[in-house]
Amino acid sequence: MAKEKTLKDLFHDTLRDIYFAEKQILKALPKMRRAASNSKLQKAFDKHKEQTEEHVSRLEEVFEILGKPARGKTCDAIKGIIDEGEEIISEFADTAALDAGLISSAQAVEHYEITRYGTLRRWAKELGMDDAAKLLEKTLDEESQTDEDLTDLAEKTVNEAAKSAKAA
Repeated sequence: MAKEKTLKDLFHDTLRDIYFAEKQILKALPKMRRAASNSKLQKAFDKHKEQTEEHVSRLEEVFEILGKPARGKTCDAIKGIIDEGEEIISEFADTAALDAGLISSAQAVEHYEITRYGTLRRWAKELGMDDAAKLLEKTLDEESQTDEDLTDLAEKTVNEAAKSAKAA
């Protein structure tokens, strides 16, 4: 008979999912930065790469609190989101719309991360892992801020540049 799964098992499984996702994001961000033409967007990608490195480190702390090794589990969702971003880079290369597409791809990543970190934080609290909850909340706050910063950049400059570009 199969072992009964608990919230703690689900927490660990989801933790492994976001750990894999963060590692994949670390690989994708330099490609997105190279593809961007807007200097503020390039800086945003640089900043997010630094933050993502911290996120990985925090996740490793959460694994430690849980008493489990830090190991990822393939996350098809993040792979799909990153694939879509690479498709945008390919299809919109050398166009004024590329930066807007990069922002949309980055925000898809952010929204995925926000849902995962929000859920993990809530579960950590319910499981009495207050230290883990604090680490996850710090990352959740950073992911939410990055999403807001990307929206701001899109609304103030990038979308207008993409909209007003001359038709080829």
